[in-house]
Amino acid sequence: MDAGQGLSTSEVQSIREALAAGRKPRVVFTAAAGQIAGQVGQVIELTDPEVSDEFVVVRFGRDELPFSPADLAVAPKGVTRRVVEPKPEPEPEPPAVTAPEFVLDTPRVPAQRQEEPKVEQTEKPPARRAVKAVKPKGPAGLTVTLAYADGEWTVAAQQGSKALAKPYVVKPAEALKMVALVDVPGVQEAVEQILGTERAEAEQQAEKLRAELAEIEARLAELREAR
Repeated sequence: MDAGQGLSTSEVQSIREALAAGRKPRVVFTAAAGQIAGQVGQVIELTDPEVSDEFVVVRFGRDELPFSPADLAVAPKGVTRRVVEPKPEPEPEPPAVTAPEFVLDTPRVPAQRQEEPKVEQTEKPPARRAVKAVKPKGPAGLTVTLAYADGEWTVAAQQGSKALAKPYVVKPAEALKMVALVDVPGVQEAVEQILGTERAEAEQQAEKLRAELAEIEARLAELREAR
C-alpha cells in the first residue's frame, strides 16, 4: 500500500461527492502525517479550504481531527485499520557479583585489582517522529446583513451555512442606527441619501392625498347644502 502520495484535486472532489451521498470514505495517513502514517481513518467532513489548508476532517479511533490533503491518501479496498505498536527497549543485564574469598592459615597475597564489569552499549532505537500537531477547529463565521430593497430595510444573520435569522423588516431609524456603528466613509451618507429620497416621496404622496381629501370634503359640503 503506497501511503506516500497525498490526495489529488479529483480525489478530494470524489470524497466531497461521497459525503454528499451519505458515505464516509476511508483514507490512509501518509508519511507527512507523522507517527500515525499507515493507519486508516474515515473522512466525515470537508470544511472551507480557503480558511485553512487542513480542511479534511478524519475520524480515527475516538479522535476527529482536521488534516491537509498531503497527509492523506485514498485507502485501497479491503484495508483495515493497522495500529503500529512501539518496540520494547532491551533491558540492561545486571553486573556480575563476585563472592568474597575466605583464606585460612595462608600467606596474605595482595588482592588483585578487580576490573569493573563492562557494560555493552546497545544502539538506541531511532527517535520516532512526533505526531503532527493538529490545529483545533474554530467556530464557524457569523454574518449579519443589513439590506435595502423595494422600499424596505431588512436584517438577516447566518453562521457558516446555517441561517440563524431569516430576513425581517426593520424601521428606517433602526437601520440608520446600525449603519452609524460602521465607521466606513460613504456608507452612512448612502443610507441618509436613501432615507432622504424616501422622505421626499412620502411627503409628495401625503400632499397628493391631502389634495384629494380636500376635493372630497368640498364635494361632501356641496351635497349637504343641496338637501
